[in-house]
Amino acid sequence: QVHLVQSGGGSVQAGGSLRLSCAVSGYTYRNKCMGWFRQAPGKERERVATILSFGGSTYYADSVKGRFTISQDNAKNTVYLQMNSLAPEDTAVYYCAATGWVNVCPSAPSGFPYWGQGTQVTVSS
Repeated sequence: QVHLVQSGGGSVQAGGSLRLSCAVSGYTYRNKCMGWFRQAPGKERERVATILSFGGSTYYADSVKGRFTISQDNAKNTVYLQMNSLAPEDTAVYYCAATGWVNVCPSAPSGFPYWGQGTQVTVSS
């Protein structure tokens, strides 16, 4: 059974930084996509960043390009989201997600069958 356990997050002032971690267990697929999504109150879940486990190809939403970095440690089965220059509009619950065996990362949340528990990120102005 696949489990994704998130850590990190919290509250920070605008311009600050936070790092999220997502540890994956019970996973046997070598080729998978890991992603970070976020959901603000009253809004749809939004894709933030994704990374392919094999090759490391990444995707970033335009709103976070140049500020957020997704990375992975395959030896630890952990994916990270380093968030710099945070702004109040980054406030949301952040979720990590994983696919099964894929060659390309899906764009929609429905393409990710495995999800972490979510963690709140609050950025104050």
